[in-house]
Amino acid sequence: MRAWALLSAVLWYLTGVGWQRNSERTEKGFIYGKPGHPVKVYVNLHHSSPILVCMDLKRAVKETVDPTYLWVGPNEKPLTGNNRINITKTGKLMVKDFLEPLSGLYTCTLSYKTVKAETQEEKVVKQRYDFMIFAYREPDYSYQMAVRFTTKSCVGKYNDLLFRILKKILDNLISDLSCHVIEPSYKCHFVKVPKHGLIPELFIAFQVNPFAPGWKGKCNESVDCEDTTNHNILQARNRIEEFFRSQAYIFNHDFNKTLPAMHFVDHSFLIVRIDSCRPGFGKNEGLHSNCATCCVVCGPGTFSPDVDVTCQTCVSIQIYGAKSCP
Repeated sequence: MRAWALLSAVLWYLTGVGWQRNSERTEKGFIYGKPGHPVKVYVNLHHSSPILVCMDLKRAVKETVDPTYLWVGPNEKPLTGNNRINITKTGKLMVKDFLEPLSGLYTCTLSYKTVKAETQEEKVVKQRYDFMIFAYREPDYSYQMAVRFTTKSCVGKYNDLLFRILKKILDNLISDLSCHVIEPSYKCHFVKVPKHGLIPELFIAFQVNPFAPGWKGKCNESVDCEDTTNHNILQARNRIEEFFRSQAYIFNHDFNKTLPAMHFVDHSFLIVRIDSCRPGFGKNEGLHSNCATCCVVCGPGTFSPDVDVTCQTCVSIQIYGAKSCP
């Protein structure tokens, strides 16, 4: 029996009748430096970085004689001998399979010559470019939902029974997605409805979460599973939204029956997305305005121990992605 039909039957039985993150990127996907201004770059965890160019746009459109490039990583050592690092002969840098510890300051020094044609006099010019690279990941989604049902009375066993049956129906509706309903609650209030006087109604709230027991089994070979869990929670949201839409349709179009005393209140379904970040990541719109919706790796001096959305202060931390404060 379909979920909407099951709930309808229950209601009649109970009561009877009555919604890349990048910096200075060109059309080719390159990110150029800016003399005297660090460029912020955001790299999705376990993905390759965009291509960083050891040059600014103004220099890139000019001839450059005998250029050499020296890239230095966050450990202040030259970027050589690392299979994750790819540096071309023209000074372009790409980091593969980006991880939290790879975050930090990347500096490139461009050296080139100016030559006076008439005298062959040479002069070496050096220009430094700084890139602040941060690992980020998409937040984990969950949804806070609220609905209302009319009831016969604010007192009696039927309210609790309806509440428990509704939760069971919703859990069954999304169980194959490894999603479940958490933190359900309800309260009964008297609502003054125009032309109908005071009507007792159940205000029901619950959260839909993508981490039901066994959720990791849905990840297959995914490294962090966020793509899978976020896809599943979106499907769960759509199913629940359709379920309550069907409730409204049933009672608005079944003209042959009298409306039961306990029924879904049309247009009462509300939904809000709640984001959370994995440990070691957090949101900071002020610091990371180009990646305001991202969970960005916690920088030195901060940490995040749980699925919060902010990095907490800890002055003794010197690494990126800390999950605890020593």
